[in-house]
Amino acid sequence: MSLNNIDIAKVHYFKLNNELNIPVDGHIPLAKDQEALTAFWQENVTPNTKILPDVLDHLTNLVQNDYLEGAFFKKYSKAFIQQLYQYLLDQHFQFKSFMAAYKFYNQYALKTNDGNYYLENYELRVLNNALYFADGNEQLAQQLADEMIHQRYQPATPTFLNAGKKRRGEFVSCFLIQTTDDMNSIGRAINSALQLSRIGGGVGITLSNLREAGAPIKGVENLSSGVLPVMKLLEDSFSYSNQLGQRQGAGAVYLNVFHPDIIDFLSAKKENADEKIRVKTLSLGIIVPDKYYELVRQDADMYLFSPYSVERVYQTPFSYVDITKEYDHLVANPQIKKYKIKARDLELEISKLQQESGYPYILNIDTVNRDNPIDGKIIMSNLCSEIQQVQTPSILNDKQEYVKMGTDVSCNLGSTNIPQLMASPDLGQSVRAMTRALTFVSDHSQIDAVPSIRKGNKLSHSIGLGAMGLHTYLATQHIEYGSPQALEFTNVYFMLLNYWTLVESNQLARERHTMFHNFAKSQYANGQYFTKYTQHSFAPKDPVVQQLFADIFVPTPKDWELLQHKVQATGLYNQNRLAVAPTGSISYIDDTSASLQPITWLVEERQEKKNGKLYFPAPKMANDTIPYYRSAYDTDMRKVINTYAAAQEHVDQGLSLTLFIRSTIPEGMYEWKTPDEENKQTTRDLTILRNYAYYKGIKSLYYVRTFTDDSSEVGVNECESCSI
Repeated sequence: MSLNNIDIAKVHYFKLNNELNIPVDGHIPLAKDQEALTAFWQENVTPNTKILPDVLDHLTNLVQNDYLEGAFFKKYSKAFIQQLYQYLLDQHFQFKSFMAAYKFYNQYALKTNDGNYYLENYELRVLNNALYFADGNEQLAQQLADEMIHQRYQPATPTFLNAGKKRRGEFVSCFLIQTTDDMNSIGRAINSALQLSRIGGGVGITLSNLREAGAPIKGVENLSSGVLPVMKLLEDSFSYSNQLGQRQGAGAVYLNVFHPDIIDFLSAKKENADEKIRVKTLSLGIIVPDKYYELVRQDADMYLFSPYSVERVYQTPFSYVDITKEYDHLVANPQIKKYKIKARDLELEISKLQQESGYPYILNIDTVNRDNPIDGKIIMSNLCSEIQQVQTPSILNDKQEYVKMGTDVSCNLGSTNIPQLMASPDLGQSVRAMTRALTFVSDHSQIDAVPSIRKGNKLSHSIGLGAMGLHTYLATQHIEYGSPQALEFTNVYFMLLNYWTLVESNQLARERHTMFHNFAKSQYANGQYFTKYTQHSFAPKDPVVQQLFADIFVPTPKDWELLQHKVQATGLYNQNRLAVAPTGSISYIDDTSASLQPITWLVEERQEKKNGKLYFPAPKMANDTIPYYRSAYDTDMRKVINTYAAAQEHVDQGLSLTLFIRSTIPEGMYEWKTPDEENKQTTRDLTILRNYAYYKGIKSLYYVRTFTDDSSEVGVNECESCSI
């Protein structure tokens, strides 16, 4: 029975998996999940796998039939390929849950053209990734294979999915592009959205530079339609284009809160919005300068500024103007058209929309730029809010040619698995290998369809290494999520990621005699970046946390000083190195919790399009860990914000932070709740949490997910593009 002809009624694994959600004598029947895994192997994987006994024969067959590229195999001896595959088999890898195996074989394993049979197991997918990204370096290939088979390192979904395949999309997770205030740029952005969605992951676009509705066009007043029609065009483009049919096109648009169209922008996502303006699948993000928080705090009037007139006065696109610094000048300047609203009216609209839909994302742009060690200005983020890199604007002529080519961003992502990496025989060596694998993706990403993306990637060599499995690791160590010990662990862990990615990026710069563009103007070059590390020790102080790192090298201020001298002398290859993306389905495969967030449920429910509901038990759940597995919906979100803030101190880009709130908030969780509210979630709750995140130095907020009283979830729309 082939994969396309499986009779759901005749297989047992779905039924067994569903029984996981039915308590037996008050306990979760974890054995049912293992039974489902065994049945899936017997009834699905084994009878439908076609792998030749000799790995070289099998790979040759796949190359000859256009399933795999052949060039990367030729960089290695046949003996080495055989030896490496045997090594992978000898590790006796096993999926830990039914969901892990199901997700891998359903989404990642190479299949026959008709979809009837599997042509890969997990070891072959790892082999192809290791060989591809080591680029002929046998030692690195061995190291990467070791990291992946032991699940210390997980490449991003498009990377892991596509490595080595002949017919594939790109390895890049997502892209960031900007529009300037002219029709040529808008047309180019729509074409870029089509092209990038087809070949890669999700696309983030900032519309902040576009003139508002009612602004003049060629001197004639009230002609501009503003940003909403552009949003509709982009949404249709993303819906039309996907990655060779493998992934639904996805996009996010960003708008500055001081843009005159901001209220209409938010309204377009409401359920009751007019169909002419409503956007259903497009994600929304807002760019929030410090000045906005000040005006909200003061309950003051707030002026929105016409990007058209601002650009005419400042001779630069609206996104590149420091609103906080220039606010009073903008208000006082009669040449700049402005519109007055109440700051708290806008704040209320933001909270209401987050209650209804989970949007908008929040990008605290001044916090981002204060922490940015790179010369230039960050103006936006991506589909999942963790990528934050400098950009420069382009100028186009009527032939859609670049008069001046700016720079845009591509995201090259991967993730460490915290429980597994903490058990690594050499954490530093592991992180250095991951840095090289990600750098290969950056070096070999040539997005010709969007020259500004290609240019930005070529100049920056940027990557984004992150982490998942924090809650799983804390639970196995009997540490409460959000506790002082948990925060200290998080802080030290990300300090180590920062240190070792810097070490390897410096090594790459020395080997290649190449630094990222404008390194000399960065805070790395002048040494300012290293000050906090050379003047303060980040070594753990709590005895429990000290024990966790007992066998792991923790750099001292002297070690940081030595690294500083090396970096100042010979540079860094990668402009950006760290970013924490949301980790969706791939976390199941890696048997760990998603990203840095708490688990959502002890047994998580997933709605699969074809097969109904599937269930995933919290990884490493046992009698001794259950007390430490509190649901995100029952966790004070300030603990989550504090956790992300502890990591953010060492992350040069951002972290994708989701807020989880119940419609009826558990009694006593938030001290500001009043008796007359009856613990119902209010817009005030969201406002307080957003402001708390801002004052804790959080750069960005992703979704707000609400668990309603009827047991449904609002704001659940997992980004398959950037989910690692």
